[in-house]
Amino acid sequence: MTAVPVFTARHVEAAVPPERAVDAVREAFVAYARGDWTMPPKVYVPAYPAGDFRAMPALGGGHALLKWVTSFPGNPALGLPTVTGLVLLSDASNGMLEAVLDAGAVTALRTGAAAVLAAETLGRADARSAAVIGAGVNGRAAARTFIARGRDVLLWDVNRERADEAASEVGGAVAASREDALAADVLVTVTPGHEAVFGAGTLRPGQHASLMGADGPGKSEIAVEELARVRVFCDDWTQASHNGDLVHAVEAGVIGQDAVTELGAVLSEAAEGRRTPDEITVFDSTGLAIQDLAIAAEVLDRYRIDTNDEAFSGVQTIESP
Repeated sequence: MTAVPVFTARHVEAAVPPERAVDAVREAFVAYARGDWTMPPKVYVPAYPAGDFRAMPALGGGHALLKWVTSFPGNPALGLPTVTGLVLLSDASNGMLEAVLDAGAVTALRTGAAAVLAAETLGRADARSAAVIGAGVNGRAAARTFIARGRDVLLWDVNRERADEAASEVGGAVAASREDALAADVLVTVTPGHEAVFGAGTLRPGQHASLMGADGPGKSEIAVEELARVRVFCDDWTQASHNGDLVHAVEAGVIGQDAVTELGAVLSEAAEGRRTPDEITVFDSTGLAIQDLAIAAEVLDRYRIDTNDEAFSGVQTIESP
């Protein structure tokens, strides 16, 4: 029998600081772009209108991963988290289970990392101000990651109390208004996706926006007209064109695959990123299993280096054949 560690949210957060999460997610994007890591399509199991379940597999770095995760936007009103689930990490050489991790913590960490990575990669070289719109768990993760990377950040949320709590928690500041937040050089939106944050003509020359909230059917954070007039990047064309902000523009016939660049292609230097200081760039993120794999593998690697590290105090194990 083999003892398999079970990492709670606390363990995941303690094991991988936000700045390391950015590097790990960058490495995953590059490995995927080069074909070294693989990722079958995400499977959605709808339970609408309440929410949905998602099964996300990936293979790379000697590991295989399956994330079984939920998205139930109405849960906070019931005192429950929006995102719950488990990440299973296995040895790709023999199929043996290596670790079980809290999916909510892994998701938040890699979402914040991907949002900031895209902003750093596609934003102007002289970009200074940053703002996060949406102060839930994943919005806080993005803000925390900006701060860890040495950038001050403004937070804005339709719920002022939630924005205040988030700013206090991560060390950011609350934007005086939605308009002040929207004026930042780099923007991250992590909203439920029920209505567009960016209407036609909202983004100004030189801005960058990482759209992290529209990760499932029916969601949108940007108007089709606005998406059609900017330079568009995504995490994965197949996934984003079916379940991201892109799907609406694709269905309207205003954007095709040739007009969209995957972030991994830019990071691996196979494609061009921002071309001019005045270009408006947008990153459409739907969340990739390779990102989860990067974080899960990082947690396990650190655990194996020093099981007695304070970050892993209280880790329980389960027996696996």
